[in-house]
Amino acid sequence: MDYGVAATGLFTGLLVGMTGMGGGALTMPLLTLVFGVPPLAAVSSDLVAGAVMKPLGAAVHLRRGTVRPRLVGWLCLGSLPCAAVGSLLAGALGQGAESVLKEVAGGAVLLAAGTLFLRMVLARRRATVPFTSDETVVRPLPTVLLGGVAGLVVGTTSVGSGSIIIVVLLLLNRGLSSAQLVGTDLVQAVPLVLVSAIGHLFAGDVHFGLVGSLLIGSLPGVLVGALISARVPDRPVRVLVGGMLVTTGLVMVGADIVLGASAGLLVVLLGAVLPLLRSARTSRQMPAADARVE
Repeated sequence: MDYGVAATGLFTGLLVGMTGMGGGALTMPLLTLVFGVPPLAAVSSDLVAGAVMKPLGAAVHLRRGTVRPRLVGWLCLGSLPCAAVGSLLAGALGQGAESVLKEVAGGAVLLAAGTLFLRMVLARRRATVPFTSDETVVRPLPTVLLGGVAGLVVGTTSVGSGSIIIVVLLLLNRGLSSAQLVGTDLVQAVPLVLVSAIGHLFAGDVHFGLVGSLLIGSLPGVLVGALISARVPDRPVRVLVGGMLVTTGLVMVGADIVLGASAGLLVVLLGAVLPLLRSARTSRQMPAADARVE
């Protein structure tokens, strides 16, 4: 067993359990940049490990009733065939163009970082509306199309099964609660990751030793993350993850490590400072409003 890889699996598993975001956005870059795993092997092994890990979280949400089956169906209609195509494309790229696959994966990681922050903005701005079957209108065509884009990205890079899909759900279905967003995302991710993993078993380069080490860490990590998710502040975790994604994504597309680390640190600082500025502005406005009332 590789203890470093197992620790990586534990870390990403905790994040999946706490936030619902896909672990591939961090697992694949860490395997490549820290442990020197070839990009195709990192993508393939991460997907196979994810195919074992994802059903744990999905089963919890199915039991709690926080899954919208119609949304899962329409998303899978677009994502599953595109995930199969993506896995074959990754195999073709990886056989003679590992550097190209690395850059493609880096771009997907940066996309995941962008969708992570977009998710925070949308979650803050959207109205809090209790869900009923009449309030959420399923839009089949855009759901299938966007599911297809996400499936292609996941199949090629292993990135996006959580980060991209959950933003799609936010954009298309404002009435979903946070639990329903995460539950629907996790359930659709099970067949999505499974199809991608099967494609990589045929066309990719799966290292089963890596898969085993990842699972040794990620399986308990997911369970612990789910247990402590209600006690951990959501925004600071997402800001830290976003900073890590920016750093790893930039390095994978060819940026200098110092530049990547500086950009990631800047993202974290902005994420910490902006809420404080908003709070200070709100606190200044409240006394002024009280004075006008008097």
